Amino acid sequence: MATPATAKAHAPTNTQSSTLPLLCLLAGWLIPGAGHFLLRKPIRGALLFLSVLAMFFIGIALQGKIYQPNTGDLLDILGFLGQLGAGLLYACARLFDWGHASVQIALADYGTKFIVVSGLLNVVAAVDAHSLANGRKAS
Repeated sequence: MATPATAKAHAPTNTQSSTLPLLCLLAGWLIPGAGHFLLRKPIRGALLFLSVLAMFFIGIALQGKIYQPNTGDLLDILGFLGQLGAGLLYACARLFDWGHASVQIALADYGTKFIVVSGLLNVVAAVDAHSLANGRKAS
């Protein structure tokens, strides 16, 4: 049975338990793998970074569509939300006018799916970093 002194020593501080998970979630969303780097898991962070970047830029190379936020079409809204999950990559794509406004060849549809899935993978990775920081998931 643990004494109150040992239980207090093992309990995380309030600052760490509230700030670190949120920081890992936000950093992991903005920059792929950054949440895992903050948790000192560099191999997992590097694999996620390379995977999300590779999928995103393969999608751009295949002339994938970059969705706009205000089209009103339900499928475009879902595609936009998926791509928004890529964080700063989506912002760079909009800023530097990467991708196309519409799919012009059949191969570009695959590119669009690569971009959307890269965003979704990034969201899953950011949530994973958040769960690891909270202690809900064992490393």
